Amino acid sequence: MPTPLESLIACGTKLWLDSVDPEEVESNRAIGATGATSNPVIISDLVKSGRFDEELSGLLQQYDDDSTVAWSLTDHLVRKAQEVFLPVWEETNGNDGYVSFELDPLLEDVDCTLSEEERTEQYIKLGRQWAEGHKNRMIKVPATPGGLAAVEELVASGVTVNVTLVFSERQYRIARDAVYRGAQRREDPDTLKSVYSIFISRIDVYTEKHVDSLSDQAQGQVGILNAKRIWQENNAWWQDKGFGHQQEIIFASTGTKRPEDPADKYVEAMAGSDIQTNPPSTNAAVQEMGKTYTRRVDEMPEDAVVQEIDEKVDFARMEDVLMEEGLKKFADPQKALLDLIAKKRSELVSSSQ
Repeated sequence: MPTPLESLIACGTKLWLDSVDPEEVESNRAIGATGATSNPVIISDLVKSGRFDEELSGLLQQYDDDSTVAWSLTDHLVRKAQEVFLPVWEETNGNDGYVSFELDPLLEDVDCTLSEEERTEQYIKLGRQWAEGHKNRMIKVPATPGGLAAVEELVASGVTVNVTLVFSERQYRIARDAVYRGAQRREDPDTLKSVYSIFISRIDVYTEKHVDSLSDQAQGQVGILNAKRIWQENNAWWQDKGFGHQQEIIFASTGTKRPEDPADKYVEAMAGSDIQTNPPSTNAAVQEMGKTYTRRVDEMPEDAVVQEIDEKVDFARMEDVLMEEGLKKFADPQKALLDLIAKKRSELVSSSQ
């Protein structure tokens, strides 16, 4: 009898871990995970644990700048995860086995004085810098104006991209078209691998707050409907393009936000294709549920629910609000990480005296 996560993988889902905690990476690889992702919240939590004080101490002695320490530690943890998943990358000839590395979120901070063009230049520069020399590292680029404008150039120069913070079909199409243009400029277009991270649960949080007129049947289904529509379009669009690798959707933000929702609400709804990046807690909860998963990603909500959602949800406004909130959630954790490292510097220096 397969475990729940084994059945999820067997029905067609690639399981990635929303963490680069070395212990979680090892344990989740053992149950079938084939990739991972990182972000400042994940790195902060690992720093807070105290388990990496030895590495931090060495970096703090080596560098005076807290930002350099933060990025060096991030690079170290992502590299360790890449080592675990490299055999997957090799076995699949580059179609799977990646670890995502997020570019500087402070480029999207409200206090950032750079113009959109200057932000784009920074995304290109940093993307190339952090990708260089890595076989199975994906560079996360946000679906902001500055980020999206960098995608074509990054792809053209051979960088494997994960376009993140995607909430709408509009963002997805801009990103996809930029990836395709960049692929045409590569020395070997057949090496192209790209993913598009569609955030799901945040959309349902938004509709509960801003579209309270939705019926009980429709409330909590908007994130699923939105993600499935983008998945369908992506699947159809790339089908005849002739690339060697799959250009896939990452179903992200799969942890439930409402206490009354089952832990596997989004896991089950998206089962059967492409990639899910699940937090360790979601994977653990899924394993305990004892279910056998089958392909559900093709199944749309009932017609009446779809019609109601389309009538009541302003998807353009939803994107605007969620991007504003998302950018704050994007930049603030990086600031918190820098503050945490400054505090660690003070603590570790004091203890060494």
